[in-house]
Amino acid sequence: MKPEQLEYFKTLFTQKIEELLGEAGKTVSEMTGGTESFPDVTDRATQESDRNFELRIRDRERKLAKKMREALERIEDGTFGICEVCGKKISEKRLMARPVTTLCIECKTKQEEQEKQRGE
Repeated sequence: MKPEQLEYFKTLFTQKIEELLGEAGKTVSEMTGGTESFPDVTDRATQESDRNFELRIRDRERKLAKKMREALERIEDGTFGICEVCGKKISEKRLMARPVTTLCIECKTKQEEQEKQRGE
């Protein structure tokens, strides 16, 4: 992969990680800040449901940030854009669509077919 492309992905990952960390920080401060006490059971249930939803989103973002850090490591060690199963280059189109991917489209398709057969 060309150095300019690697730099593009490096910048993309770094900016996105910072953005995700900022969102996580806002969520923590909102949840630890002034906690409203609702006398109505329905209002409390809605608030709890909203908090659970927010926490699920943040957990997904945490996992994405981890994948981005791993992608940054692959950029540093020269394995970014190389399929971890077959060792072939991952197409630029695929990397643009899913930058954190570690599988080429052929290997990912096979993996999904196997998961489907196992009922996962």
